[in-house]
Amino acid sequence: MSKYITTPIYYVNGEAHIGHAYTTFIADTVARYNRLKGEDTFFLTGTDEHGQKIEESAKKAGKPTQEFADEISATFKNLWDEFDISYDKFIRTTDEEHQRGVQKAFEVMYAKGDIYKDFYEGHYCVSCETFFPETQLVDGEFCPDCGRSTNIVKEESYFFRLSNYEDKLLKYYEKHPEFIMPKSRASEVVNFVKGGLRDLSVTRTSFTWGVQMPNSIGDDKHVMYVWLDALLNYVTALGYGNDEKLMKYWPADIHFVGKDILRFHAIYWPAFLMSLDLPLPKHIGAHGWWTRDGEKMSKSKGNVVSPKEVADAYGVENLRYFMLREVPFGQDGDFSQRAFIDRINSELSNDLGNLLNRIIGMSGKYSNFKIDSVDVIKYHSKEIEQMNTILDSLDSFIQKLQPHRYLEELWRLFSIGNGVIQEYEPWVKMKNSKQDEALATVAVVANILAKAAVMLHPVMPKTTNIIADALNFEINNKSYQSLVVDKKLLNTFTIKKVPPLFPRVEEPLMAEAPKAEPNPPKEQKAQVKAANKEDDNLIEIGQFFETSLKVGTVVEAQEVPKSKKLLKLQVDLGEDKPRQVIAGIKEFYSPDELLNTQVCVVANLKPAKLMGMMSEGMLLAAKDEDGLCLVRPEKPKKAGTPIG
Repeated sequence: MSKYITTPIYYVNGEAHIGHAYTTFIADTVARYNRLKGEDTFFLTGTDEHGQKIEESAKKAGKPTQEFADEISATFKNLWDEFDISYDKFIRTTDEEHQRGVQKAFEVMYAKGDIYKDFYEGHYCVSCETFFPETQLVDGEFCPDCGRSTNIVKEESYFFRLSNYEDKLLKYYEKHPEFIMPKSRASEVVNFVKGGLRDLSVTRTSFTWGVQMPNSIGDDKHVMYVWLDALLNYVTALGYGNDEKLMKYWPADIHFVGKDILRFHAIYWPAFLMSLDLPLPKHIGAHGWWTRDGEKMSKSKGNVVSPKEVADAYGVENLRYFMLREVPFGQDGDFSQRAFIDRINSELSNDLGNLLNRIIGMSGKYSNFKIDSVDVIKYHSKEIEQMNTILDSLDSFIQKLQPHRYLEELWRLFSIGNGVIQEYEPWVKMKNSKQDEALATVAVVANILAKAAVMLHPVMPKTTNIIADALNFEINNKSYQSLVVDKKLLNTFTIKKVPPLFPRVEEPLMAEAPKAEPNPPKEQKAQVKAANKEDDNLIEIGQFFETSLKVGTVVEAQEVPKSKKLLKLQVDLGEDKPRQVIAGIKEFYSPDELLNTQVCVVANLKPAKLMGMMSEGMLLAAKDEDGLCLVRPEKPKKAGTPIG
């Protein structure tokens, strides 16, 4: 079975930033995961190099446009190569094969009657390469997406009949609820389409840096416009309009995109594909934006995070782990050096790195570094069963685009490993002449490490290769099948000494971001206003739907010792296992009152520790001078029922 994974093609008007790296890390992780499972996987990334913005940027730089595009595109490719991104093709929209494919698609759409010529007049944002009606502008002038000033443009254009696909798109969304992920993003798209679609301008005459029109059209004063050109990269990379030898990978399994370009991928792109009679991608995964220390990143603030700078300071694999673990996919994330350092020290160094060091040290003392799994089942069947349960759960988190949950569950294996050592105390066993038991404990931890390393490999490939080499095996589909699928144990081997994998970080290794300017210029104010829309504390409907509210059933409830306010609850949300929720309602409810009752839960809240216990959600409640009461469904509902 084949898999096709893509990032968006990145626009070459500037160097790669942390958001680009996040998208690419996720896509690379999923591609590596599929290959680990033995899937025939094709992974695409690249650069978008056409449009008026590129033409103007090249002029400002005093360079020919192609030379400018070549240089910026190379910075992306070189960075991904330096980061060991495992792409199968790096496409550029200036590639001849791509341009031929776009011309072929235009001819098909034109012959079908889906493209026609007319005039367009409206407010145009060069930065976003998009026209906007005056009603959508900020202060009647500024772009609602990026906040920059717009220009009034009137010119001849070819249009795509997007309006013809409104009903077809809505029916498709309804029939394929997993098309847009996370599901909270789908409502934004559906509501936009229900509001009515206008036909889409797909060519321009006011600049020349784009894909030329097909000769069959006979209208060479037009060039094809960025979204038709750019979106078609996903099929031209597979040979559409050329040899088509790789079209076996179509449709894509998932397009990873930032939420700012979700509309183009979830509305324009499916409509284009319907016009071309091509299957639609299975999923579009839209992630959130990244801030720095709680502030929006911008060049004017000087707080843009360079992924290369971070990787040079802390290591690229540490950065991969942090970004995938720190934020649930689809939500906005915050880059903080302190949070980054905390994860390196507590999770990577303490939980993982020290576990490997401990078994190297103990095996050296007890058995001359030889590790044998012969007695593992005899003495540690409980831990083996716990480990296998966790391993069996991991695939679902990848399929649901929940890399943070994948890593949270995976880290439970390291907790089991460290817990085994503390519970069974092999050094005591050795003193009491129970060598078989002591060596079995060392061996079970080695097996836990090996299996965890296999599953961590898509996220941290180089680090896990070092672990696997120490444990005398290679990470590939064969070891995945043996250790994870077939649940076999390691053969007898001699463990190798390795230097510490994650040296502790005591102080920040990069300069902190400068503080924001107290009085930003007018255009920057418009950008902030357009991005945040906080002036009147109103939110858009899409922002509301970013919160996942679900009905849950309380299946366990107990008091938290030494706490006057907290109860520890296990809440069934219709998932593989109940969620642990720490709720400050002890003054108003006893555990017995809550057992087997239903509650309303914020289900996509970032997990947090309260009194050392992880809380994976929040209960909805109302409180006034008469006390607090929980918000509950009027009638019993199935656990996991969404609230909207």
